[in-house]
Amino acid sequence: MKKDRLITPGYCLVLTANFLLYFGFYLLMPVLPFYLAEAFRADTAVIGIILSSYTAAALAIRPFSGYLLDTFARKPLYLVSFMIFTLLFAGYPVAGTLLAFIILRVIHGLAFGTVTVAGNTIVIDIMPSSRRGEGLGYYGLANNIAMAVGPMTGLFLHDHSSFDVIFITALAACTLGLFAALPVRTPTKEPVKREPLSLDRFILLKGIPVGVALLLIAIPYGITSTYIAVYGHAIGITGGTGIFFTLMAVGMAISRLFSGRQVDRGKTTRMITLGLYIACACFLLLAACARVMTWNALAGTYLFFGIALFLGIGFGIMFPAFNTMFVNLAPNSQRGTATSTYLTSWDVGIGLGLVLGGYIAHASNFQTAYLVGGGLTLLSLLFFTLKITPYFNKYKLR
Repeated sequence: MKKDRLITPGYCLVLTANFLLYFGFYLLMPVLPFYLAEAFRADTAVIGIILSSYTAAALAIRPFSGYLLDTFARKPLYLVSFMIFTLLFAGYPVAGTLLAFIILRVIHGLAFGTVTVAGNTIVIDIMPSSRRGEGLGYYGLANNIAMAVGPMTGLFLHDHSSFDVIFITALAACTLGLFAALPVRTPTKEPVKREPLSLDRFILLKGIPVGVALLLIAIPYGITSTYIAVYGHAIGITGGTGIFFTLMAVGMAISRLFSGRQVDRGKTTRMITLGLYIACACFLLLAACARVMTWNALAGTYLFFGIALFLGIGFGIMFPAFNTMFVNLAPNSQRGTATSTYLTSWDVGIGLGLVLGGYIAHASNFQTAYLVGGGLTLLSLLFFTLKITPYFNKYKLR
């Protein structure tokens, strides 16, 4: 049978816009702890709380953006939120106080929460449902490529230039992404008259149990995405920590080439289970890296970067499967709400990871933080295997 067409001009433009948006996002992520420490003399615990304000703001707006996307035309909301997200990069160089920085991060988080829900929903709208897993896999691959070059570029600029240059680079990238999004044509969607407001207009209630499993693995991911460069420096890996993100992205790219197709063949829960096994092992090995470095620095360095590759493979397997799982639990009229709930669950975990990682590192060390992360991933694996798999098979709509 002939496959439905996936690669269209609109799909390619959305992928380009998504890549550039996340490039700007990932460009700042690993350097902001250094910026806060250097510019405002903030300690690790304070940095974790400040950075989590961005995620908290994105979390707060996601349910409302999902409701708006399900009720009104989606493209205008996508473009407006993209434009606001882009313009806010210009505010970082002039945020002269810690309070001003926090306010800017909160507003930026609100814009990010809206534009990511809108982009994810629009790409689902313009792709054939028969190739949704594969299409979401490639869409996520754009994020992974951004994660490969964004942090590495940010850390390179941190070592060889100023923070102002980093902020301007992020602004330029997202401006190009906004121009890429402008010509995207989306299906006509008439405004929908809704019944009186209720909780299920903002949160996909059937997706909450799945969201718990996703949240648990997002916590150690949040610790890693923000603090891995700091952890690398702490254990003696003083150069090239940006390569960690590149290897993670390579791992995700490798896994996405086949995982999305497996999801389209009905192997959603199997893909997630496999990814959870890999991620659990990786976080526990990250905790062991510090001890291995004391025995043999070369072996510890190879282990550190090897983990990055396999961690990317694990999460690359899980991302399109989790996304498809939420969409398949929702009717088409709640596609935005399903996407919002998926991303909200992820944001809650990332935010907790930012705070928990900073707190544990301040009270103990990063080895302990990754031990906790490995334990949470194991808990997610058990919960998913025993509860979520039968739950999804019972309640999925397609």
